[in-house]
This record gives sequence, structure tokens and C-alpha cells, in this order.
Amino acid sequence: MELSIIELFLNASVVVKAVIIILIAASIFSWMIIFERWVYLNKSKEEILVFEENFWSDIGVESLLEKSQEEGHEAIGAECIFQAGYLDFKRLTSQRLDPEVVMESVLRNMRVTLSREQVLLEKNLPYLATIASVSPYVGLFGTVWGIMNSFRGLAGASQATLSAVAPGISEALVATAIGLFAAIPALVAYNKFISDSDTLLSNFEGFMEEFSAVLHREIHSTK
Repeated sequence: MELSIIELFLNASVVVKAVIIILIAASIFSWMIIFERWVYLNKSKEEILVFEENFWSDIGVESLLEKSQEEGHEAIGAECIFQAGYLDFKRLTSQRLDPEVVMESVLRNMRVTLSREQVLLEKNLPYLATIASVSPYVGLFGTVWGIMNSFRGLAGASQATLSAVAPGISEALVATAIGLFAAIPALVAYNKFISDSDTLLSNFEGFMEEFSAVLHREIHSTK
């Protein structure tokens, strides 16, 4: 008689059931992270394109700063780096400090903001890496345990047949299948999001260097 996956789960031992439940919970958690990271990274990609287009237009940095500080507007990515650098630049230049002191402080503030943006870009990605690496082994543990129970049950049987051991082995192998089901999407998503994060960070660093060059020219042209 053929058994469905649900029937195999219901007939499994307590340990195998616990393993399957843990893997299903890990899979659901990983998909929640995947969706959240997909939304955030896509938003970051759109933001840097729009922001850089505005930055290199003739809108002017003062107008751009006012626009980025409008109520209800959420600054992320390069826009946060711009705000941190330019606000510090305005504050220090009003004090008529040495240009090199000003630029050193501005660069330091922009680097701190860049580090914060990196943390935001890579948020929850270690969980995906953990699920991707651990889930197959958890599933394998459930499979080994289930097969051990199947063969232990045959020890007292008068006759060992394939039909007698097959259901137990099948329910054990379900744990491995679910482990792979949890691990593969998490691994693919992790690699994709890490690549996207690295690309965005490279863009942020490029903008930071370009903006610092603009401020450097401005502060020396006014001296």
C-alpha cells in the first residue's frame, strides 16, 4: 500500500517527527528572510539610481539635502552617506577650521555611515547561511535515526522482508528530503543577496569617493 508524505510523517518516530517540524520551521523562517531581503535590496538598488541621478543633476546639494530631509521621506544607502557627510561639512566649515581637518572629519562620518549601511544590507543573511549549511545534516540525522529504528524493529521479527522495512526507511528519507528543501533555497538566496550587497557597497564607496572629491574642491575654492 502506498503511503502519502503526511502518513509517513504520522507513522514516524518522535525524533523523526521533531526533526521534520524543525526543518519545516527553518524553511518558513528562511522564506520570510528571503522575501524581506528581496524587498529591501530592490529598494536600495532603486534608491541609488534615483539619488545619483539627482546628485549629478543641476538641482544643487543644498536642494538635494532639503529634499532628503523632507517629512515622510526615508533616506537609505547613498543618501544617508550624503546626509552624514554634507551636514558635517556645513557644520565644520561654519567654524572656519582647517580644510584638512574638515575633510578628515567628513570622511570619518561617511565611513561610519557606510558601515551602518553594510550592516543593514547584510541583516539576517547569517541566518540564511546557517539554515543552508545545517539543514541537510539535521535531515540526515533524522534519516539515520529512522533507519536505525526500522532495523531495530526487524530484530525481533521472524522474517525480514522488503515490504516490512520499506515504510520505515521511506519515512526516514522524508527528513533528508525536507532538509534539502530547506537548505537549497536558503543557499541560493544567500549567494544572490551577498552578491547584491557587495555590488551596492561598491556603489556606495564609489559615491563616497566622488562626493568627498566634490567637497574637497569646494572647500579649497573658498579659501
